[in-house]
Amino acid sequence: MAFSVDTPVQYVKGVGPKLGVLLKKKGIETLRDLLEFYPRAYEDRRAARSIASLKDGDFVGLQAEVARATAIPMGRTGRKIYDISIRDASGLIHCKFFRIPFRGYFDKFQPGMKVRVVGKVILYRNQLEFHHPELHEWTEEEVGGEDKDALLPIYSETEGLSSKKLQAIIRAALAALELPKNLSLDIEKNPDWLRKKYNLATYAESIYRIHVPEAGMGQSYLDRQTPFHRRLIFDEFFMLELILASRKKGMQDESAPPIPVHTAIETKFLKSLPFELTNAQKKVILEVQKDMALARPMNRLVQGDVGSGKTMVALITALSALANGHQVAMMAPTEILAQQHALNAEKFLKPLGIQVGFLSGQLRGKDKAQSLEDLASGKTQFIVGTHALIQDGVAFHNLGYVVVDEQHRFGVQQRSMLKGKGQESGLSPHFLLMTATPIPRSLAMTVYGDLDASIINELPKGRQAIVTRATYQSKRAQVLQFLQEQLQQGRQAYIVFPLVEESEKIDLKSATNEFEKLQNDLPKYRLGLLHGKMKAEDKDRIMESFRKHEIDVLVSTTVIEVGVDVPNANIMWVEHAERFGLSQLHQLRGRVGRGEYKSYCILMMGYAVSPEAQDRVRFLETTNDGFKVSEYDLEIRGPGEFLGVRQSGMPGFKMASLVRDLPILEEARQAAFELLDRDPKLAQKQHESLRALLQHSKKTLA
Repeated sequence: MAFSVDTPVQYVKGVGPKLGVLLKKKGIETLRDLLEFYPRAYEDRRAARSIASLKDGDFVGLQAEVARATAIPMGRTGRKIYDISIRDASGLIHCKFFRIPFRGYFDKFQPGMKVRVVGKVILYRNQLEFHHPELHEWTEEEVGGEDKDALLPIYSETEGLSSKKLQAIIRAALAALELPKNLSLDIEKNPDWLRKKYNLATYAESIYRIHVPEAGMGQSYLDRQTPFHRRLIFDEFFMLELILASRKKGMQDESAPPIPVHTAIETKFLKSLPFELTNAQKKVILEVQKDMALARPMNRLVQGDVGSGKTMVALITALSALANGHQVAMMAPTEILAQQHALNAEKFLKPLGIQVGFLSGQLRGKDKAQSLEDLASGKTQFIVGTHALIQDGVAFHNLGYVVVDEQHRFGVQQRSMLKGKGQESGLSPHFLLMTATPIPRSLAMTVYGDLDASIINELPKGRQAIVTRATYQSKRAQVLQFLQEQLQQGRQAYIVFPLVEESEKIDLKSATNEFEKLQNDLPKYRLGLLHGKMKAEDKDRIMESFRKHEIDVLVSTTVIEVGVDVPNANIMWVEHAERFGLSQLHQLRGRVGRGEYKSYCILMMGYAVSPEAQDRVRFLETTNDGFKVSEYDLEIRGPGEFLGVRQSGMPGFKMASLVRDLPILEEARQAAFELLDRDPKLAQKQHESLRALLQHSKKTLA
């Protein structure tokens, strides 16, 4: 039969229906899917290695035998660390797995079995180890024939599909497509001018050489620095940037009400403030006002660390919209954060005669009806709300400016729905998106590449660095003693738990159970309990009591992660810190350090915490810089989990790395915008394949 990249994979030699089902579970249905199932690493068999020769950071392959296999329980969680110790004539090393690839994987490794291990050597607690290496039984036949001195591709394994089997299937697919002889195979995506300008290898050659490494380029393969890697990485970035570039150009084609700066109201407002704006705030305000003065909608992202004054930027830039007769909407992801914004807006805007309203899903009956009526009539000029702002039945009189806080918690579709509320007049509102979770530059260029960006990189005067300490349950008595010393001095504290109620499945402390224990531990002090399952009025009452210092210690879940501002609170104690993301811990830390008192963040870990989790939590001891935290978080977690990126239409990358490949990303972004400048509709014949890919990708990411 004639093979093409669209041929079902089951027709490849050595596959058939049974293996075809296994491949489909990996998302491999056609030959193109198979060819784009790239090696996760390469093993250099040209240099024999011994255990004694290993160094931290080496990516190696070596033969050894199993010394022992041990499953180590992690506390009462039911989870285990799987430790397979291997040895050769020179020494012994541990291969640790914090999860196993598939059922039965661990049981097959018996003492005395000859194995081959491929992976990265890691120094942990002064001991070299492998974490999640490729490990399989080794026989003499495996190193015979043409593979004996080869640089071999290593593929992610699954039950029934070893790396060696995948290698054989992919070689058969390459042969069926007559690669490398048929390097003119019609699967090229990019036009000649683009490949030449950016010095890109052809797609067909790159696909072939990724799976069949070219001789003499060993280290370049190990570092993913070959021309073939560069081409495939460029492609992944380029298609995403093309989507973002077309989206941005589409926004620029829309019309918005030009909003000039209203100097009088701004001057009056600034004079009323009990503090001076930072230079960073002033700079961002000017950038926003310049955008809003244009007759096309502003779409600007403002990044600023916890406590940098983003809300004040939003209020000041809203003044001109309000003075020019436009309504302003501010949307926040949680009830508590929305209420905090409403309180601030009321405090600063009411003296100027501006009517502030509030809308959330908790409003009922007459209160809700009145809020909707005031909004539709234009009586409410500045509305603060949750997702309730985008529900059916919500109508604006003249929406001209939208502020979305903690915007990474909202999807593109939700922002579009709010945008639609202001388009009834035929004009789009201006959009300001804010986040207190600093975003690494590479991620900002991908997820938010259709937005203009501003950064508030300066904290207001008086903000102190927060002392952060990671510790363990064994030190709980000392932490309690320190907490009481601070409470005796008149301070307040947060104690945060990952669960509301105790779970039989997960061995974690819960807020409700621990609240009772803490009342016994701290009998002299007033404790309050706050969590997301409480009624809105109960949450309001607890938070107001904490603000008024009628509560000394607030026991809570992550409902207080953002939006809570109590200057007298100077201790953030997080239980089971290993269960939280770095950005989330950084946000929680930002709830303290808001007053004149020295502040502390205590990150208490549970028992039997994995080495990776310990390292992650301890990283926060080294810096208070949110951008450094975010870069590290991206590096260890990848973009798929960072900031709930899936909501933002972020695809998974098969080859590209946002940490390693920033220079290629910048080239791909430049190329995407250049292409649309040349041919905005991709109507030219040479861009036909890209037009089809763009249309398909937009549907996939919608």
